[in-house]
Amino acid sequence: MSSSSTAVQPLAKDQSFYEKINTRWHKRALAFFMLVVLGHWAEHIAQAWQIYVLGWPAHHAGGVLGLFYPWLVHSETLHYGYALVMLIGIWVLRGGFTGTSCRWWTVALVIQFWHHIEHLLLITQATIHHNFWGKPVPTSVLQLFYPRVELHLFYNTIVFIPMVIGMYYHMFPPKGEEGLSVCSCKWDKGKRSAQACNAA
Repeated sequence: MSSSSTAVQPLAKDQSFYEKINTRWHKRALAFFMLVVLGHWAEHIAQAWQIYVLGWPAHHAGGVLGLFYPWLVHSETLHYGYALVMLIGIWVLRGGFTGTSCRWWTVALVIQFWHHIEHLLLITQATIHHNFWGKPVPTSVLQLFYPRVELHLFYNTIVFIPMVIGMYYHMFPPKGEEGLSVCSCKWDKGKRSAQACNAA
């Protein structure tokens, strides 16, 4: 028994960062990433509240962060940076997902890739000081048809929903996919309650 555990140890040390973050660090990395995502969601909800409940003009509604740093919220750099962090986070953590959970996580990745392209268009216009389509402000493709606040709230929603479904199936794999995951994210309620009974 001890010889087999010593044989596994060098393999763990030889793992790359990508392998570690999708195996033994996956649970913690996902938890941290979801904190970032939920913090961003809170900002969008605060902004929607300011516009639709408090009646603030959209250019004054910057969420909680915008109350203290309005220049930052109006900067395309912040929005592009977050879109890029989201894209990289979903892509890097995808290696820990398998089966059904991986399919849903990949849906979130594809949608976030397009969301990132929209922000890339916005930051490009702000950087070169030339707005596309003859608009007075930087404008993304779908922003030609929908207001910016509502559009990006929609984008964040349609990225978040498949992420949550993917995480659900990652923690509670469907029948036939129970042993596929190589991380510790799976939540085995039966095993945990048995351990709690034994500890009591």
